[in-house]
Amino acid sequence: MPRRSTSPALAPASTPDLPRRQALAWLAASGALLLAGCDRLTAPSQGAVSPFKGIDISGATYARGFNLTDFNGQRRSLADFKGRVVMLYFGFVQCPDVCPTALTRAAAVMQQLGPQAADLRVVFVTVDPERDTPELLRDYMASFDPSFLALTGSLESIKATADEFRVYYKKVPTGSSYTMDHTALTYLFDRQGRIRTVLRHEQTADDYAADVRALLAEPPV
Repeated sequence: MPRRSTSPALAPASTPDLPRRQALAWLAASGALLLAGCDRLTAPSQGAVSPFKGIDISGATYARGFNLTDFNGQRRSLADFKGRVVMLYFGFVQCPDVCPTALTRAAAVMQQLGPQAADLRVVFVTVDPERDTPELLRDYMASFDPSFLALTGSLESIKATADEFRVYYKKVPTGSSYTMDHTALTYLFDRQGRIRTVLRHEQTADDYAADVRALLAEPPV
């Protein structure tokens, strides 16, 4: 994968030379499970039609949650958002195009939802905690939507969270600095805090909004 992000491709983010490097990163991130449909990624029973535009992973034994710190210094977990749908994305502030595209799309979803947007919480997890300070994350989120929340933590806690979500990320040197390669998937949790679907980066705001609406329409358990 290239050293800079030049294409909103599947995953990972942050790269020109897509085909070979992207395939390698994708395999590293998920063992080709998302592409092959293995490891019980499709939880609905055989013959059932998924209500989602994304990949239905209801019942998955990974991507179950997080325990990190937001840009206000408050510890956060999925339990804080019970009653809302949570849209979660991994990225970093200096990402040149993939992360801004993802967050711009998330803002478009909020607009599409209208009054229902109050029941959606967009959460951004940095994969670059060394540079993404709380102040920087707060300003970055506000540039897309003031309701967006960013989470950070120690290098160890970010790695543990990424591992839980099977997210690939790697620091890539660029002269005197560095960029980050990372998986560009978005995860949706239902109102009860259960992982339900994974949306690909190339999908549209309409697809994202449709899956959020599907989760909002589910009866309470």
